[in-house]
Amino acid sequence: MTARHLAAKIVVCIAVCRNISATLRMELYSHAGYTYCGSCAAHAYKQVDPSITRRIFILGPSHHVPLSRCALSSVDIYRTPLYDLRIDQKIYGELWKTGMFERMSLQTDEDEHSIEMHLPYTAKAMESHKDEFTIIPVLVGALSESKEQEFGKLFSKYLADPSNLFVVSSDFCHWGQRFRYSYYDESQGEIYRSIEHLDKMGMSIIEQLDPVSFSNYLKKYHNTICGRHPIGVLLNAITELQKNGMNMSFSFLNYAQSSQCRNWQDSSVSYAAGALTVH
Repeated sequence: MTARHLAAKIVVCIAVCRNISATLRMELYSHAGYTYCGSCAAHAYKQVDPSITRRIFILGPSHHVPLSRCALSSVDIYRTPLYDLRIDQKIYGELWKTGMFERMSLQTDEDEHSIEMHLPYTAKAMESHKDEFTIIPVLVGALSESKEQEFGKLFSKYLADPSNLFVVSSDFCHWGQRFRYSYYDESQGEIYRSIEHLDKMGMSIIEQLDPVSFSNYLKKYHNTICGRHPIGVLLNAITELQKNGMNMSFSFLNYAQSSQCRNWQDSSVSYAAGALTVH
């Protein structure tokens, strides 16, 4: 796909979405191919205000390498078909000094799609101020609950800054034999309805901004939400800010599935887009 065709596809997706007219601080959406989740993701990127956003933190789950912590890129720029995105070396330096991070190898960086798929949308949303912002990509490992709290506390000071935007990369339920997950609540009717009900239970908990309840939900249902650890980190960051009196709310704007599962041979991936706003 050429840069022109990619930009046009993103513009079409964003054009049909509504703007919630509030101060955006964090957005959550999927990282599948744009054919599958581009329209869903657009609902989150519609909310970005490039006139005030100066740094974009992109937190994506690790799909290919085992990580017990978080990792930072070893490069200075990410190339997109639209234009290059500069990694903020000042913020990277601050994060590195904490001793809480490791470095991604170039191979890991190039292989990981959870961050990559957000880059063209980021570039297009910020196009009018493309020389005035930087990105902070962070690969999030399989963190324990205590580690999610630690990283949440660390990132909370950056989340408090209105010139910063956090992007949390996550699909929702991966259902079917190829994902080794086949939870089904017959009371919901068709399988895809059961998947939707399962996802929306989790989405409702995320909207409550309650990291403990979200962790308990995952333990109970084992929903295959690949970005559960980035979500956990941000929920804990929000909790830290709420302790200091910051008033925030999170709302999901769109939900979709790659296909509608009706039998045990089917499979699907769920997508959602949401936004955290400050009041």
